[in-house]
Amino acid sequence: MSDIDGMGTVRARCVLAPNPSPMTLDGTNTWILAEPGSEQAIIVDPGPEDGAHLRRVVDTVAGQGRRVGLVLLTHGHPDHAAGAKTFARLAGDPAVRALDPRHRLGDEGLVEGEVIGLGGLELHVLETPGHSDDSLSFWIPADSAILTGDTVLGYGTTIVEGRLGDYLDSLDRLREFAAEAGAEAILPGHGPKLDDPIGALDYYLGHRRERLAQVEAAVAAGARTPREVVERVYADVDTSLWPAAEWSVKAQLEYLRERDAAGG
Repeated sequence: MSDIDGMGTVRARCVLAPNPSPMTLDGTNTWILAEPGSEQAIIVDPGPEDGAHLRRVVDTVAGQGRRVGLVLLTHGHPDHAAGAKTFARLAGDPAVRALDPRHRLGDEGLVEGEVIGLGGLELHVLETPGHSDDSLSFWIPADSAILTGDTVLGYGTTIVEGRLGDYLDSLDRLREFAAEAGAEAILPGHGPKLDDPIGALDYYLGHRRERLAQVEAAVAAGARTPREVVERVYADVDTSLWPAAEWSVKAQLEYLRERDAAGG
């Protein structure tokens, strides 16, 4: 599905940024969140520094008869966060809140377990490190939906730039949370909505374990550098994606070293 503009739930609408690439899939999903009847909206991930896209999001909110009351970032990668300050200026200077202080506009950050309320809308903050150290997810209980940023994508798998152990823990936690909370949808940072959260998370966990076994086998066969591992494990992947794959391999090699040092 290449055009997901307008995708979402009762309280979440997606505006797709025009930045498609092998890394961003169809482009970055900017999410407009609002309680029905509310005059205020929350924007999650304004997206890249693209003036036309940022103005389009502002215009979409205005077309709903609302104003932007708050901006939240799932993480600080440029395709999600680079346009945040420009967007805030266009939208009347709402606060930009993020886990990493470097990406905030205002003094207030975000913390695990926090409940954010605006115009009757309720969001719960979940720390889900792994894709990046500052990755967050947001639970919308009224829609039974989880916004996952790049922790879970609409198709394919994500790059791990943080610690693999943290990422596996985040996936396990999200799966447990989704099961206990009765999650009905994942709203990703790229790609289409997922209507089977448990299935998607099981796939991600299985894929990571499979890749880890492949990396371990490559090392046993003599691969020593991340590049050498990529050449063996990702031989069927377009070589344009190999530099990104090296990030994940570095995380996997570090995970294996830590596991071996601990006697695991």
